[in-house]
Amino acid sequence: MGRGAASKKTVEPRFQNRSDNCHIAQLRTTMIGIQRVYKPVKRTDEQRFLVERLWPRGIKKAALHMTDWLKDVAPSDALRRWFNHDPAKWEEFQRCYRDELDGKPEAWRPLIKAAENGDVTLLFSAHDVEHNNAVVLKAYLDERLKRRKRPAAHGRMQLDSPNQT
Repeated sequence: MGRGAASKKTVEPRFQNRSDNCHIAQLRTTMIGIQRVYKPVKRTDEQRFLVERLWPRGIKKAALHMTDWLKDVAPSDALRRWFNHDPAKWEEFQRCYRDELDGKPEAWRPLIKAAENGDVTLLFSAHDVEHNNAVVLKAYLDERLKRRKRPAAHGRMQLDSPNQT
């Protein structure tokens, strides 16, 4: 899978009664994707969230076609300024940003809830499509979604409690 591509995570079991009264999970897959705000809206985009602290230059709010602007899920101003999209600082930026995300679950939980209900696109404005906060946030959310769903006995899905994200 290429960089920036959406990865599929299994979420939200759906159950169907069979004639033998067994319940079989029909699993729906969710994709979390990332996209620059300057690219055209994809027809497949269901829910689009701007994950930047600052509004992107040259974009009118009405033109962005987004579900919500989640400023608080973006890196802190100090971290953003320190990183300054310098690839040499990428590894340290990822570690520091993940630490920030660990400390503010209320900022990213709306994205988990949205992903449980359909595909999500994280919008970012950086020129560098490989070294930006949306890349880190996508990986972070994918890990949380994977942890929330785990196989249980007899092939059924077991949901972790909502507090274990």
